[in-house]
Amino acid sequence: MKKITLLAAVLLTGTALFAQTKWSGDKAHAKIGFTVTHMMLSDVDGNFKKFDATLTSSKDDLSDAVFELTIDAASVNTDNDMRDNDVRSDHFFDVAKYPQITFKSTSISKVEGKKYKLTGNLTMHGVTKPVTLDLIFSGLGNSMMTHKPVAGFKVTGTINRTDFGVGSAPAAIVSEEIQLRANGEFDQ
Repeated sequence: MKKITLLAAVLLTGTALFAQTKWSGDKAHAKIGFTVTHMMLSDVDGNFKKFDATLTSSKDDLSDAVFELTIDAASVNTDNDMRDNDVRSDHFFDVAKYPQITFKSTSISKVEGKKYKLTGNLTMHGVTKPVTLDLIFSGLGNSMMTHKPVAGFKVTGTINRTDFGVGSAPAAIVSEEIQLRANGEFDQ
């Protein structure tokens, strides 16, 4: 009887693993950005031009989605070459030493309607910290090009750059709080 129970458990586990679906971020319909306050006077917006994102889920409503994101830190863009070079330098991101920023979710919990809390590990500047972000599941559709399923998400949140050892500029010059936002589609 133990052998039958063990065999059934192995088969069920294997079936669940194979039932997972991997979705890829559609870079043409995605953006990862941030806002930082300069001299407590104005907001500076930036984004990353190069990144890869995936999600894996075994549920049709994607309520168990695991998100993974890898950002090329050197692709930072604030529409100012001098500032971008400074952000890439060892004053901030130190992209020569820490070329990637990564995030992998550890849990997703429904708040209400299409609103969720997404928790995961963010690694930046060689430091990994847990973060919780607000996630909106925009919905499911079908791609007009491939006729395959497409899912849309929006993510927002705030982190403290000094928690990750990013930048030594005083908060009066560059705010410690960084507003994050990502918006995009995932293709099956």
